[in-house]
Amino acid sequence: MDELTSPTAPSTPTAVPSQGPHHDPGPSSAENEEPQQAVEGAALLDELREAIARYVILPSSEALTAVTLWVAATHIQPALQHAPRLAVVGPAKRCGKSRLLDVITETVREPLITVNTSPAVVFRAIGDDPPTLLVDEADTIFGSIKAAEKNEELRGLLNAGHQRNRPALRISGPEHKPQAFPTFAMAALAGIGDLPDTIMDRAVVIRMQRRKSGERVEQFRSRRDIPALHEVRDRLAAWLRPLLDVAADLVPPMPVQDRAADTWEPLVVVAELAGGAWPEQAREACVTMCAAEVGQDDESNLKTRLLRDIRRVFARDGDPDIMRTRDLLDELLKDSEAPWAEYRNTGLTSRYLGILLKDFGIQAAVLRFEGGRQARGFAHVQFTDAWARYCPEEPASSSGDESTVTGPT
Repeated sequence: MDELTSPTAPSTPTAVPSQGPHHDPGPSSAENEEPQQAVEGAALLDELREAIARYVILPSSEALTAVTLWVAATHIQPALQHAPRLAVVGPAKRCGKSRLLDVITETVREPLITVNTSPAVVFRAIGDDPPTLLVDEADTIFGSIKAAEKNEELRGLLNAGHQRNRPALRISGPEHKPQAFPTFAMAALAGIGDLPDTIMDRAVVIRMQRRKSGERVEQFRSRRDIPALHEVRDRLAAWLRPLLDVAADLVPPMPVQDRAADTWEPLVVVAELAGGAWPEQAREACVTMCAAEVGQDDESNLKTRLLRDIRRVFARDGDPDIMRTRDLLDELLKDSEAPWAEYRNTGLTSRYLGILLKDFGIQAAVLRFEGGRQARGFAHVQFTDAWARYCPEEPASSSGDESTVTGPT
């Protein structure tokens, strides 16, 4: 096996933070020449990317880009406002999750393995320059309702630690005084099946797959391979640590919004520091992978599906002002292509219907129907806001002739 090699004639980074990653290196440089610091950073990310791909087959080139940038971002954690999680998940064993975590462990800054550890230990291990938390077999922590309830404190720590200045308050010391423990730290979690929604929503998600016949990777051997990975790690630190002030001041344009932008911004910051093709690759990975995650949240999808199906039931009945819960359920259960007849194995009931609609602020009430009879049901107006927000209808064609397709003018 070829050993990992350093770029030809590596040089020690000389960038001064106040100069920025794209400062003019001097009058002898061509006007459009990229600064030497950025050139070296791009080459180093290329090398890290190649090292990861040597031992693990990622599900896509975008995923490989994301993992590479996430590893590099751990070296500038003190400069970041958000600490993205890396969720390495797969549908079954032997998908390469643990192997990817092995490689990540040897290339991130200050790895802290947290297998079945106490949250109190993690609280005390995180400081102003935090370690990188690494959790393998996360499905044993969050994979069942009982296990998740037992580890609710750890989930809370992981959620809070996504954003800076979200300390955990604990009673500590012989005087039992409240003490604030920092929670901010980047974390990678690997496991079978999805992690809790609140963690997945704060994560760059890598959905691993089992290798097909013919797909080959090199075997990972600690004694042989770790020194070369440590060399890459040390050069990442030598490149990025002098740029903490630069990284802290960077506010790169993001192709996504809200929490997705918060999560991906550290990766794009690293790409901007590196230059070359990396800024474009980072944003392409961001758009592609965020779009892929839309639709992965089964529970949220189910609730949105329910809203759409209820709208169809109302429409088929002429959009009445009110409808009995019993009649609504009957219509939902008649749809053989919908999941409601087999929901929770027993079929959708009025209780489960109420649970699914609760988050939308919709609940059944006793209403008066035709003939003066009272029964539990729903008013049409209860759904209009949720329909508009979560499953808006496509606007009708303004041409009036749906068979006509017009091209650009």
